[in-house]
Amino acid sequence: MMKFADLIDENVEELAAIDTVDAGKLFSLGKAMDIPRAAEHLRYYAGAADKIHGETLKMSKELQGYTLREPVGVVGHIIPWNFPTSIFFMKVAPSLAAGCTMVVKPAEQTPLSALYYGHLAKQAGVPDGVLNVITGFGPTAGAAICSHMDVDEVSFTGSTEVGRLVMQAAAMSNLKPVSLELGGKSPVIIFDDADVDKAADLALLGVLYNKGEVCVAGSRVFVQEGIYDELVKKLSEKAKTWVVGDPFDPNVRQGPQASALNINILDESIELHLEFCVADVSQTQFDKILSYIEHGKREGATLLTGGRSCGEKGYYIEPTVFTNVTDNMLIARDEIFGPVMSLMKFKTVDEAIKRANETRYGLAAGIVTNNLNVANTVSRSIRAGIIWINCYFAFDVDCPYGGYKMSGFGRDLGMEALYKYLHVKSVVTPIYNSPWL
Repeated sequence: MMKFADLIDENVEELAAIDTVDAGKLFSLGKAMDIPRAAEHLRYYAGAADKIHGETLKMSKELQGYTLREPVGVVGHIIPWNFPTSIFFMKVAPSLAAGCTMVVKPAEQTPLSALYYGHLAKQAGVPDGVLNVITGFGPTAGAAICSHMDVDEVSFTGSTEVGRLVMQAAAMSNLKPVSLELGGKSPVIIFDDADVDKAADLALLGVLYNKGEVCVAGSRVFVQEGIYDELVKKLSEKAKTWVVGDPFDPNVRQGPQASALNINILDESIELHLEFCVADVSQTQFDKILSYIEHGKREGATLLTGGRSCGEKGYYIEPTVFTNVTDNMLIARDEIFGPVMSLMKFKTVDEAIKRANETRYGLAAGIVTNNLNVANTVSRSIRAGIIWINCYFAFDVDCPYGGYKMSGFGRDLGMEALYKYLHVKSVVTPIYNSPWL
């Protein structure tokens, strides 16, 4: 695993370029963040591989007991297209350290870096048959992994709708355990005491990072009434300076919703249609985002800025901010998976908590305040798997991440991720005539 990480470091340029061409990701961020963090994940879990311990049990009878942690066996990993490198290693690194073998199916739209990682794994000395990368479509390769009798566990990141199908296939086959990281409609709650300039930067980052193609995107922004008007003005100014364009240009902050090299060839008529992370990396996703923007206009939201495609070629969309959004509007309820913010006003802490929780999702939330009591109260009241206070996208390899409600279950990152690929076995023997029990 350490050698694997070293090889990734040696090939940063190529790997970042592959994800840019394949998924429209920013080349500069790939070089600085996504690819180096892949190596970091491998080194973190490599350090944990020889520290997997059970426990000695204090039994209530004349018995001696202890537990072992053993690898679950063969794991099927199904990877989405929005973070082809990051999520590959969020799943592969801990399962390798746990001692599992695995079949990895990257999204059919973005398979290239996964194939390259399979090549590097072989160069690093990972034995044949341990890390297997299988390209293919959801209805064939993805469905086969989920229903295969010799796959012992499935870890899936993607849409809630497909998560249901993954669970169904697992139940109908060998009752394999499933870990699901699914959709989100995460709230960002900004209180009156926040620094307006910093809050505006945080809110924009929360919804525009990776062109909004993030399951934890902070797309519902609740602003307390005392600073609402001022924040609206700041957001309008800052959104207009957000540079959209060629993802290889270091000055660009938002690339295309999809790479122009991708082709949409999914068959919508297939019943088990595994569309990863909500939509295809293609014209389909581009059209879907613009359709939601039109929905927002029709339902009465005010378009503050953006709302159109950029340029004559490629799948580029302007950073879009809606004001006067109500909780029942489609743009406030559905995961859009694009650079679209819904801005809403609130009065009290209790109102903010109630409205933030009025969603079928529970993946993440952001809180912006200088009041420690407010931060503590709200963070404990929001039903979501990760809460960021005065920050956003503050991921770390040591911090578990996953969802509540229809955002799924199971955790990636941290030691929690390692343990989900391990069974607990109890071993018990009798003790005869012991003076100590």
